Amino acid sequence: MVLAAGASTRMGRTKQLLPWLDTTLLGHAIQNALSSKVGDVYVLLGANAAPIERKIRIGNVAFVENPNWESGMGSSIACGMRSIASQKKKYNAILITLSDQPMMDTVHLNLMAQSFLDGKKGIVATRYGIRAGVPAIFDQAYFGVLEKLSEDFGARELIQRYKNDIFTLDAGEKTRDVDTYEEYLKLYNQYGNSSSN
Repeated sequence: MVLAAGASTRMGRTKQLLPWLDTTLLGHAIQNALSSKVGDVYVLLGANAAPIERKIRIGNVAFVENPNWESGMGSSIACGMRSIASQKKKYNAILITLSDQPMMDTVHLNLMAQSFLDGKKGIVATRYGIRAGVPAIFDQAYFGVLEKLSEDFGARELIQRYKNDIFTLDAGEKTRDVDTYEEYLKLYNQYGNSSSN
C-alpha cells in the first residue's frame, strides 16, 4: 500500500506529481513497489485524487480514494485496509510505504519482505534512530487493528504498541523524505534529475 493522500500543504504544490527520474515522486514509489517481491499494489489517494490518478498510469495498480484523507495517515491506512479486506483475494501480510521518500528502493523493500518470510517477527519496520516506522510490513494478525486506525492513532503508534513483535531494518539515507520544495529540489538536483544521471 503506497500512501499518497496528503495535500502537500508545506510543499505548496501537488507533491505526488513532482518530477523524479523518468516519472514522478508517486510514480517512482509505485515502480519500486511493482518491482519488489510484495505482490499487488494499492495506492491511497485523497487530496487532488482525480488529477493524480489521471497522471499516474503505471502497471496494474489499484487506486483507493480516502474521502476522509484530512483526518491523517491513520485514516488512509484504515480506508485502504477496508478496501483490501473487501477483495476476493486474501493476503498474509501488507507492506505500507510512502510516496515522498524518493531514496527508498526495491532493495530495502525486498529485504523487509525476506525478513518477514524468515519469520523474524509479526511486524518488520524501518529503523529511524531509536524509533521504528514505515515502510513496514504487518502480518495478517494486525489487519483488524490497521482497519481501525484513526487520526489519533496511526501506524507509528501501532508499531510502538506492539514493540515486542517488531524486527527493524536500517535504511540509512533512504528514509529521507521531502516535505518542502527546498528539500525536494535539493534531492532532485542530486539524485532525481534523469538528464544528469
